[in-house]
Amino acid sequence: MKALLSIHFSTFLAALAAAFTVAAADRTLFDFTSGFDPATVRTQDATVSVKSGVLTVSTGHQAEWPGITLPAPEGHWDLSPNGAVTLQLHNAGTNVVTVNCRVDNPGADGTKNCLTGSLRLNPGQTGTLDVSLTRAAGSTLGEKLFGMRGYPVAIGGPGTIDPKNVIQLLVFVSCPDADRRFEIESVRATGGYTPPTAWITDADPFFPFMDTFGQYRHKDWPGKTHSLAELTEKRAKEADELARLPAPVGWDQYGGWANGPRLDATGFFRTQKLEGKWWLVDPDGRLFFSQGIDCVGARDATPVEERESWFADFPGKQPEFAGFLSQGYALKGHYAGRTVQTFSFGGANLLRKYGPDWQRVYPAVIQQRLRSWGINTIGNWSDATVSRLRRTPYTDTVSSGRTRMIEGSEGYWGKFPDVFDASFAESVRRSMAGKAGGSAGDPWCLGYFSDNEMSWGDETSLGLAALRSPADQAAKAAFLADLQAKYGDIARLNAAWGTSHASWDALRESREAPAKARASADLETFYTRAAEQYFRTVRDAIKAVAPHQLYLGCRFAWVNARAAAAAAKFCDVVSYNLYQRSVADFHFNGGADVPLIIGEFHFGALDRGLFHTGLVPTANQAARARAYTDYVRGALRHPQFVGCHWFQYQDEPTTGRTYDEENYQIGFVDVADTPYVEMIAASREVAANLYQTRRGQN
Repeated sequence: MKALLSIHFSTFLAALAAAFTVAAADRTLFDFTSGFDPATVRTQDATVSVKSGVLTVSTGHQAEWPGITLPAPEGHWDLSPNGAVTLQLHNAGTNVVTVNCRVDNPGADGTKNCLTGSLRLNPGQTGTLDVSLTRAAGSTLGEKLFGMRGYPVAIGGPGTIDPKNVIQLLVFVSCPDADRRFEIESVRATGGYTPPTAWITDADPFFPFMDTFGQYRHKDWPGKTHSLAELTEKRAKEADELARLPAPVGWDQYGGWANGPRLDATGFFRTQKLEGKWWLVDPDGRLFFSQGIDCVGARDATPVEERESWFADFPGKQPEFAGFLSQGYALKGHYAGRTVQTFSFGGANLLRKYGPDWQRVYPAVIQQRLRSWGINTIGNWSDATVSRLRRTPYTDTVSSGRTRMIEGSEGYWGKFPDVFDASFAESVRRSMAGKAGGSAGDPWCLGYFSDNEMSWGDETSLGLAALRSPADQAAKAAFLADLQAKYGDIARLNAAWGTSHASWDALRESREAPAKARASADLETFYTRAAEQYFRTVRDAIKAVAPHQLYLGCRFAWVNARAAAAAAKFCDVVSYNLYQRSVADFHFNGGADVPLIIGEFHFGALDRGLFHTGLVPTANQAARARAYTDYVRGALRHPQFVGCHWFQYQDEPTTGRTYDEENYQIGFVDVADTPYVEMIAASREVAANLYQTRRGQN
């Protein structure tokens, strides 16, 4: 009863917070009409002027991020009552511009202690740029909560600030290829702050805080599932909706532009440049832009070990749900390096909603959803039982997972594969051989990604890693062979590098790396060789088994120009995972005009019971839907992008996925298989004019 009273009281507090949200007053941060001194503006490759209450910013294109810094006049602002920083902007130049605004705490570095928003404007266009003031707070209840990226109230890590101590605003453009000119008409703190759905003070006692469906149990929100009867009702209601809205008008069977130009039909997906823009062309010869979702049908699991007190009415104890208990390996976080017991609430909810035959029924429901939502591609990491229905085009992936790694390398997800070791080519060949008779030769398969978010580092990293590796490392042997061919005598190498190796054998046994400044030319040359070896080997393996299908690259997350250039040389399409507000002004640094595809992007919010927004936060579901619309339309207008894939189909578990503790609110559906109506509406809206937008007709 005490817990129930706490829940009711927390509902009252939420209503009270909402009332304060409505009543919060906007605040002007800079007044350009009187008394403003342009000399207080710090510039980088930019100039400013003030006239008629407007600050005009003219940026060059020599710096990577030309723009201005606007310091808080009194040293800092307390923006805690407000929900966003808002700029009213006008593009006064002749080029399209994407303006970025960064809100800084002390110690901001572009990732930590800051928040960034962006807005794309055509010449002459006026618009509003909002930066949501996402903040961190709360606690882990004395370490009783663990194994999650975000906790109730706190999302943790990047993407949050302390709104009480905002010291400056940065307004800039990113990697421009020409001068830009835009006007800042106003800078304000706007709206009221709406707290997240979940707080550690929501109930006393707080544990258990998860319900039988895998949802946060101490609060309510639109779309939350409360009973088995609701699941049945939602299924029937959605079936009616899907029947009423079966597909976008004017699409062919693959999701290509049936009403658009007819090009050569090859029976497989291919690329073609038309009227200055790259396109995919579907097997029937129709123009195709890949609007996709990753992890379709995949069911994440969450650790349940050491968490017995977390879950109310835990379904894993019931025989009918025993199949959703499993063992999972954790790479990072509390369970790192361990294999622990896990449970899939998402899977259990599918059994509850669709019955004992759910594994047959649900893939067909997904296919209906995708077409109705205007999604024409099943992206990476998806369930093959859904793809094999061959109603929606899909991508597949090839892995070099069993390769010996370069021991001297490092990276977020692990070391870099030794592409000169025989195990690399064999591993990729074996992986691709497994596609024969499946996705290989299937017209519905666009093509293949390889690996994911590899540790490409800077342009010297692979050479330095090889030199730090043991003598039997194949990459090291390859590098030393190149050096011997170039220098001959070890003394000449020592003179160039400033080293003192007694012999080539001594260098082979050494695990020390030279100074980058002295050895950079050789390190960079080897880097290009290694990068090209990677992409060449993978391409050859793919084409040997699936000669008519596309090689879609390795989904760059961190990449330099040499790696990008190597990808452009050997891939049919170069792929990036781009977690940012906009890709409208994305610049490909690989030095070639090639088609590009986005393998991952997402936005999340804290208003539906989860504890982390994901990598790009938004204020609420409505803002998340707007961010999705703006992002996809930016990709559609970019001449090189041929598609973009949202990560992911379903929210991650509220208590964290096993592998790396991620618990992001990033799904098109929640853990109980309920679609987010705001996202579905946005997806349908984009799809309705997908090809007209791509063609520049709206």
